[in-house]
Amino acid sequence: MLDDRPLDDPADDPADDPRPSDGPGPADAPGDGDGEPARPTPRALVLSFGMLAIAVLTGVLVVLPAPYAVNGPGPTKDVLGEVDGEPLIEVAGAETYPSTGELRLTTISGVGGPGYPAYALNVLQGWFSPSSVVRPVEEVYPQDVSREEIDEVNAGQMVSSQENASVAALTELGYEVPATLVVAGTVEGTDAEGKLEEGDVLTALDGEPLPDYQSLVARLADVEPGDTVTLTVTRHSRSVDVPVVTGEREDGGAQIGVFVDPSFDMPVDVDINIEGIGGPSAGAMFALGIVDLLTPEDEAAGEVIAGTGTVDVTGAIGPIGGIRQKLAGAARDGATWFLAPSDNCDEVVGHVPDGLRVVEVATLHEAREAMVAIGAGEGGDLPTCTAG
Repeated sequence: MLDDRPLDDPADDPADDPRPSDGPGPADAPGDGDGEPARPTPRALVLSFGMLAIAVLTGVLVVLPAPYAVNGPGPTKDVLGEVDGEPLIEVAGAETYPSTGELRLTTISGVGGPGYPAYALNVLQGWFSPSSVVRPVEEVYPQDVSREEIDEVNAGQMVSSQENASVAALTELGYEVPATLVVAGTVEGTDAEGKLEEGDVLTALDGEPLPDYQSLVARLADVEPGDTVTLTVTRHSRSVDVPVVTGEREDGGAQIGVFVDPSFDMPVDVDINIEGIGGPSAGAMFALGIVDLLTPEDEAAGEVIAGTGTVDVTGAIGPIGGIRQKLAGAARDGATWFLAPSDNCDEVVGHVPDGLRVVEVATLHEAREAMVAIGAGEGGDLPTCTAG
């Protein structure tokens, strides 16, 4: 404790010291007998310098940026629950039904990107954490963009994810979701380049009407890459037929070389209230939550089911990043089941936390069937990720 007496306090005067003056008292510091303080021992010096070095090193680890990105388990959210007292998913125009289960979207949390540097201590902690991954920052984040630009992209992906989830869920439930298919641009090097214009509205393919996006996908599924198709478009209020030689997608299917920005006419209004989470990977769980809310059956029936995956308007569930961290976050927050995209299975095998059962899904329909089976206590035979 610091002595807060003034320097001229009488108690500091040796003449007023009540101890005998003919020798050191028990409270005196040991010396060499001549009133000089004792010299520190070599061991004390080593300990002092060691503690100083540790303090300096700790300070450096706290403030020294490191060229790495560290990702770990992030928070999970029950899409059937509430955020700040409001339902995470709100539906207007249709009756909704309560659920006793939980459907948890999963996230990752990380440092190392633009605006959020990782420090040496973060990297050390990541290396020693079995549920974290440390990678060179250039492998994770583009180096020529700002934090604001990354946040803007993530926010846009989240909005698109919510729209896709709503369309996929309503379609799964039998609703018709009409769409206006607006051309947003063409793919460079394809036959559509120079033939189709931004703002064209696709209305038919080979004479078959395209009332929604799913119709376009279904029509193209019957086309072989290299075939010529006739696209009917509305351009400046006129109907125009445009022949286009199709190209080949990475998965082998045919593509027309057009970026389509669909405008959906939703039969039911769905509003998803969530902040602080970006990207497209919650789409599958959003869609599953909408399905659960709009059906009278209590599908999850008290179970805690987590999951991840993108979803498109056709209901296809796609792969995401950071699934090992999401598995760990799900187990931490009490989930006993996890719905994983089929294309992520190679990353899942060997990394499933104790007490968590993974179910492999490729479509929203499969995820819905899995949810129903789990809620009914019949999830034991559901497909899981396997090696090879």
